[in-house]
Amino acid sequence: MSINKINKKSLKKISSGFTLLEILLVVAAIGILAGIVIFAINPAKQLGDTRNSQRKVDINTIASAIYQYEIDTNGHPPSSISIDPTGICKTDHDCSGLIDLSVLTDSSKYLFAMPVDPQIDASDNSTGYLISVDNDYRIVISAPLAENGVTITITK
Repeated sequence: MSINKINKKSLKKISSGFTLLEILLVVAAIGILAGIVIFAINPAKQLGDTRNSQRKVDINTIASAIYQYEIDTNGHPPSSISIDPTGICKTDHDCSGLIDLSVLTDSSKYLFAMPVDPQIDASDNSTGYLISVDNDYRIVISAPLAENGVTITITK
């Protein structure tokens, strides 16, 4: 064997690796798979479902606080609740045009603070939840900002 042939063989062994085309194909395949996974997970829907879960917890918390208040007042709900669905006022805010349930948050006996919808602006006085009394004198609390076509309402 000549020295020239040996150098060419060892040069081929050293330069073996992935070609640019192979690398591009792998990157494209990974990109396509990542797109499919992101589409399947649907982060916007997942976030909306998470916020809806928080809304359910919030209106159940308000309903439980009202129930505890009624027990302490011989079955009388807070007097500020009306027949028409009206927004609930945040704790320590101007409650004009809203239902003031500060009797639940005074001295933190029933609630430390009124729960607020996850998408309500901090400067808004409303919690984002509505409350009313139906014809059978039951308390109805709803979350009108619920997402993904879900209706969140509780009647107690």
